[in-house]
Amino acid sequence: MSKPSSRSTLYRLIQAGQLAHRALLLPLAERGLEPGDDAILFELGRAGATESDLAAELGLSDAGLADRLSRLIERGLVTRQAVGPELANGVALSDRGVRIRNSLADHWAQLEEALMGELKPKQRKKLGERLKRFVDLLTF
Repeated sequence: MSKPSSRSTLYRLIQAGQLAHRALLLPLAERGLEPGDDAILFELGRAGATESDLAAELGLSDAGLADRLSRLIERGLVTRQAVGPELANGVALSDRGVRIRNSLADHWAQLEEALMGELKPKQRKKLGERLKRFVDLLTF
């Protein structure tokens, strides 16, 4: 077995993951948002949702989500409104929330392009599959 080396693929993968994570957190901090707020914005960017549906989708407790939503509502990113065909009480992105969500998505796309830009579509797919398999192997 070889000893860990800064030239190993695993070392580079860890290094890239840490740097990518930091790069994804930067635009959140610049906007006064907390890690995880982006997940709420992205999920609500698809469509409005009831709070319980949103909590279930994100794997958050109702109380944990309520605190985050209160903060996002105060910042004018999320509004309370009727959602879905039943017009249930729910939450959706405000116009400002849509703009910030789109900005965060653009930043994500730029990082993705920096990672995958030189790869052909088949290579991108294979890399994605291999990384998924690696994640599955490490998931307990």
